[in-house]
Amino acid sequence: MERSTGSNMQIQGQRTQSTAIVKVQQEPSIKIEPTVGGQLLRKLFQIIFFVQLFLVSILVIVLTIRGLIYAGSTDRFHPKKWYPPLLVSTASAGIVSFIWQSITFHCPSKAIKAVFWFTPLLTCAVGVLHILIGSPLSLAAGTIAIISGVIQSLYACWVNSRFDYASKILTVSTSAPPYNTTTFVIVSIITCLVYSSFSVTGIGGATATGTSLDIVFIVVILLSFLWSMQVIKNMLYVTISRIRYMNFACGVDINTRAAFHDTFKHLVGSVCIGSAIVPVIGTIRGSARAINLVAGDNDEFLFSCADCYSGFASTLITYGNRWGFVHVGVYNKGFIQASADTWEMFKRVELISLIDSDLTGVFCFLSGVAVGSICGIVGGTWELIIHKGYATEVSIYAFLIGYFMVKKDYNL
Repeated sequence: MERSTGSNMQIQGQRTQSTAIVKVQQEPSIKIEPTVGGQLLRKLFQIIFFVQLFLVSILVIVLTIRGLIYAGSTDRFHPKKWYPPLLVSTASAGIVSFIWQSITFHCPSKAIKAVFWFTPLLTCAVGVLHILIGSPLSLAAGTIAIISGVIQSLYACWVNSRFDYASKILTVSTSAPPYNTTTFVIVSIITCLVYSSFSVTGIGGATATGTSLDIVFIVVILLSFLWSMQVIKNMLYVTISRIRYMNFACGVDINTRAAFHDTFKHLVGSVCIGSAIVPVIGTIRGSARAINLVAGDNDEFLFSCADCYSGFASTLITYGNRWGFVHVGVYNKGFIQASADTWEMFKRVELISLIDSDLTGVFCFLSGVAVGSICGIVGGTWELIIHKGYATEVSIYAFLIGYFMVKKDYNL
């Protein structure tokens, strides 16, 4: 009888706890109050991001109008030959991105193998296209692309034995996507399509006149585009982290729209900070690992330089890594603190070597390169046929759009 009573009390306590979790879930899942300094830094980066977005939008509108007016009075720029190939490439990026996302969810094992073997071919195809264009810039881009394709092929052969493990990781990661994931993906793709097309119109307007100042305008638009696409990607990253945490830790599901609203309301500043520094630190760490492989341990001077650079990169990655976005979404930490805590946790459980050998990050990168190459081939080939002078720049712009279009969806 006592056991029965104790069992009933335990069940009742579990039900009460479960009810409490559901009630807590309805509130914003903000858990840690940031410091005053952290709040100011978040607010500063949030203001900087939206101000630059507003100013660049005005610049794009002005350049677009000026470019169309200029095109009507001269034969130097042909909007009908410049815009259609690039806009079609942008649309292709959205379509291919959605298709590839679906393939990854339904056939992760085949997706892993396909991306490692087909991306080098597509990269080399882009290189051949640029060599056929024949301009000095295109020859340089084509050479880099072909060398990159060869390196990708060698890397795929080197990590071939790890494909099965990467497939298992990807299968587990995609086995239970959050509710309304498909709708979330479609909305994000449409948003990026509109934003990319808008940016393209401004670049075309600056290309119309082609002065030294216009080159600066193009660089500004591209930098704003890269940062904005990183912010969009990491906003999705933080949102999904929040949803998955509540599901795994508490056994409840948060509405995707509510989680995104929570992220946009509270965490934009942290996301902007991380989006600005993670690509830079990631590039430094990647180059450090490549230098270590090249240097080896035969030459003492090269080894010491590589070791010093590697130590510098390891220090930076502690305070700015992509895994920090998870703690940003779950605990409302500042990005730098979240990165440091996450990396310290990895060190404590000795996961650094496993993270360095993980192929899922490389899979996401190569997926971006593959889709970017497809878009570059579409736009570049079209321009090579109708107006060879535009082919190089259109192919490069199309590649960037395709790369970021698919990269942002692999947080879902």
